[in-house]
Amino acid sequence: MTENGAVTVTRPEDPPEKAFETDGRPLPGMEVRAVDAQDRPLPAGEEGRLQVRGCSNFVGYLRRPDLDAVDADGWFDTGDLARIDAEGYVRITGRAKDIIIRGGENIPVVEIEGLIYKHPDVQDVAIVAMPDERLGERACAFVTAKPGATLTLEGVVDYLGQQHVSKNYLPEHLEVLAELPRTASGKIQKFVLRDLAKGLKRGA
Repeated sequence: MTENGAVTVTRPEDPPEKAFETDGRPLPGMEVRAVDAQDRPLPAGEEGRLQVRGCSNFVGYLRRPDLDAVDADGWFDTGDLARIDAEGYVRITGRAKDIIIRGGENIPVVEIEGLIYKHPDVQDVAIVAMPDERLGERACAFVTAKPGATLTLEGVVDYLGQQHVSKNYLPEHLEVLAELPRTASGKIQKFVLRDLAKGLKRGA
């Protein structure tokens, strides 16, 4: 994140599952925590908004004193979702603004995207919220197919079912695009996809 310098790091002595599957532990002088919607710290292993505090925090935005950099206790809200295990290793799971709440239950967007990426016919994927009158939001998957492949909602859902994904987490609409919208640096523009999803109806 641009508002901080280095926050976490993996070390040479870290076991492979920590070095390759997490974002490391805080550097000396830095603290991290995951909090709920009321900014209450969460127990180890629970997903929440990632906040950081310490010597690498920036002091504010240039010529924007109206934007708060940190709270009264020095915590900066990164906008990321993360889990912090009992040993202090951080695993970023997504962005808070990308969260999908279906009938009061949070859908683990990054995890489901990761599984769909492994589908043999999928080239690229991004999941966003699709408004729903009854449940509030449902998951909509935007995908691109590999050359010569055909993707359907039923096929993707069947594939996820084989991975034992909870029914509540399954995409309920699938849109196949020639390519996903991206920034100049290659980052998927989910805000564009969210706008597209607003005009879609359940199913595909």
